[in-house]
Amino acid sequence: MTTKEIDLDFGKVIIHKNILIAKLNEGILFDVESNRKLLDLGKEIFKGEDYGYISHRVNSYAVDPMVYFESANVRNLKAIAVVSYNEFTRKNAEMVERNFYKDPENAFGVFVTLEEAVAWMLTKF
Repeated sequence: MTTKEIDLDFGKVIIHKNILIAKLNEGILFDVESNRKLLDLGKEIFKGEDYGYISHRVNSYAVDPMVYFESANVRNLKAIAVVSYNEFTRKNAEMVERNFYKDPENAFGVFVTLEEAVAWMLTKF
């Protein structure tokens, strides 16, 4: 699969191999409705094949942790990663967000660089 960019009303999504990478807009609230749009996009693009999701947090925004309950129920979504250059954002993802992602078959990782997250993600399929 080739790399492709998709613009959404709340950010930009890059499709790279079997990974959906999201760079969301500054100041938004990433809520259940926005998450459903990403999950629908994953369903449309990957058509039941295994894939992973990377939240590339180059901007500051809020995440409703409830998004992880729905994401954990998507069988072909095999891993979620958060990438942030901000230590507070990484700690929040590790200490709070991870606790809401309750599917033991899937994986949740937190990384400093996108390259680390992609390398980790590719080991999950």
